[in-house]
Amino acid sequence: MNHQEGDFKGIRDLKIYYQCWLPEKDPKAVLLIVHGLAEHSGRYMNLVNHFVPLGYAIYGVDHIGHGKSDGLRVYVERFEDFTDTLKDFSHMIRDWQPKKPIFLIGHSMGGLISSIFLLDHQDELSGAVLSGPSVKVPDMSSVTILAGKLFSTLMPKLGLLALEADGVSRDPEVVKAYINDPLVYTGKITARLAAELLKAMKSAAAGASKITLPILIAQGSEDRLVDPDGAQMLHDTVGSVDKTLKIYDGLYHEIFNEPEHHKVLGDVEAWLESRHKTSTIF
Repeated sequence: MNHQEGDFKGIRDLKIYYQCWLPEKDPKAVLLIVHGLAEHSGRYMNLVNHFVPLGYAIYGVDHIGHGKSDGLRVYVERFEDFTDTLKDFSHMIRDWQPKKPIFLIGHSMGGLISSIFLLDHQDELSGAVLSGPSVKVPDMSSVTILAGKLFSTLMPKLGLLALEADGVSRDPEVVKAYINDPLVYTGKITARLAAELLKAMKSAAAGASKITLPILIAQGSEDRLVDPDGAQMLHDTVGSVDKTLKIYDGLYHEIFNEPEHHKVLGDVEAWLESRHKTSTIF
């Protein structure tokens, strides 16, 4: 396995960090990791260790304000900063890996970013795997929504709420590593990002029927960080003929880091293996 890393200039000249793991031989397909809120692309080693030996190349980028990329932590001017960065990086991958099928692997907020990205760029990809996608608008009062909009406008960098670390996984070692990881942000999410996430969720729900490429949606039934019903909603709404929903009973948010991750990754492997050989190469 060959690990490489680098950076490129992104939105507003911010430095964007990326890394990749390449098999010894010419890869049969590319998996593009789109990580979740407050974390980074280096937290997907279970996926890397499973798929690179099978001949897949894996690429990951740290979002603006995350991991080793520039930007105020968990802050974004507009949600398109995420999708525009992903577009630039995917085009770089296309240059590095011409004629190879590319599949998105989007987790949590990365599932939301992937969903919005697919609305305009699905013709450049061969499929998508969305894990615990944060796509369902939470139940909130009109007063709360209004307050959020005001904070986003008047105090956009104000911290509002933090993620619950114990909700990441049932494996205490995973939770411990998450808390002690210096590249994981454990503070409060900014008001602007929270507002942009809410707008993106509404856009994803409204536009999901336009998504038509092969898609696998995987969800832990006991997810406490995103509403598990969002996976069912997205599955029911996307326009893909080839769509699969897998609900893993008892699993928490990070299904790739749960004690049963071998089962989950095996299911993803079976899904990918049956599709990368028949996908259209761009």
